[in-house]
Amino acid sequence: MAAGSGPDPAAEAQPPPPIHHLPPDALHNVLLRLQLRDAVVCRPVSRLFHETLSPQLLALLPTLRLLLLRHPRPDGGGCLHAFDPARRTWLRLPFAHFLPYQSFSPVASSTSLLYLWVETSSSTSPLALPSTSTSASSAAAPAHPPKSLAVCNPFAGTYRLLPQLGSAWARHGTVLAGPGGTVLVLTELAALSYTPSGSGKWMKHPLSLPSKPRSPILASAAAAVFALCDVGTPWRSQWKLFSCPLAMLTGGWAPVERAAWGDVFEVLKRPRLLAGAGGRRVLMIGGLRSSFAMDAPCSTVLILRLDLTTMEWDEAGRMPPNMYRCFTGLCEAASQGNAMPAAAAGGNNKVKVFGGDGKVWFAGKRVRGKLAMWEEDEMGSGGKWDWVDGVPGYGDGVYRGFVFDGGFTAIP
Repeated sequence: MAAGSGPDPAAEAQPPPPIHHLPPDALHNVLLRLQLRDAVVCRPVSRLFHETLSPQLLALLPTLRLLLLRHPRPDGGGCLHAFDPARRTWLRLPFAHFLPYQSFSPVASSTSLLYLWVETSSSTSPLALPSTSTSASSAAAPAHPPKSLAVCNPFAGTYRLLPQLGSAWARHGTVLAGPGGTVLVLTELAALSYTPSGSGKWMKHPLSLPSKPRSPILASAAAAVFALCDVGTPWRSQWKLFSCPLAMLTGGWAPVERAAWGDVFEVLKRPRLLAGAGGRRVLMIGGLRSSFAMDAPCSTVLILRLDLTTMEWDEAGRMPPNMYRCFTGLCEAASQGNAMPAAAAGGNNKVKVFGGDGKVWFAGKRVRGKLAMWEEDEMGSGGKWDWVDGVPGYGDGVYRGFVFDGGFTAIP
């Protein structure tokens, strides 16, 4: 048959697949047994699946927990890499079909929603944030392209731009995402908060902290923000924990300390906070000092856990020695018959720590093509350590990332 002359009558005469004869209730029962990832893949197979697997039906499926990677040098490409811990497989999440910005970088997430910095032009961005010194200083730096914070649902293929911020907020701010679409951007001197149900504008809150907040996190169960601050000297760091209720971002910051804690903040080198499982605990991860000397090398990576109910610390995990040697370069040196690297001998090897909700991943320049993973154990034991192989594009640099629960429970 010539092209364009119409459909093949023989093909039209073929009976529909047996699944088309199922009653709607039975079809729903079958499709609701799928995992979210498989259900999304099935949507474009046929018109029946596309109409049946509606966003309302997909919202009933459990969310898909992923580790979303942030490329060390984001240059577009239209997709992001993610790791599915349940299936231990790597995924590619496409964005080009719904996000009209070539350059974007993911920074935070809440359930079903992903937040990204996107490069925009002033003609396509919402109204700028008025009367802030940060945004005013960014106007004098045209070398930095304008950026906006966008919220999207990559599974539903929808997005929305939040009110415009100055480029300095994008360069120096840490983004935290909370329930109900609440977003925080923290810098050294101030914090911005945005709530869709509020005024629809960014609200500015001065920070009364002794230094720039390090690795701030949002503990959902406590409805509070936690951060570390360096209260030491230029020659020696001394870390202290601070917290602030979400309902009192202005003037609500206060130190979190107990006499029984002793020197818990002195045993770790370069500590970092992450949220524990369910937002009920705070994890503090860092290199375990071999002594209290200022230049003491680290013997391994230690994970401490603060229970927000009892306000007591305990040891949640300790990286196995064989695993830690790979981050120091000893494994690579041994396999090549070389001497131990000087950086490893001095204890200056850096391990990048990221994750959230009771899952921690570790990356390093000397660990090629893989990540170390630790999962919090609800039973209170030392947790589970494992390697994650096949990290895509590891030659480009050291990745960072965070936990993203993909689903259809929220649409921007």
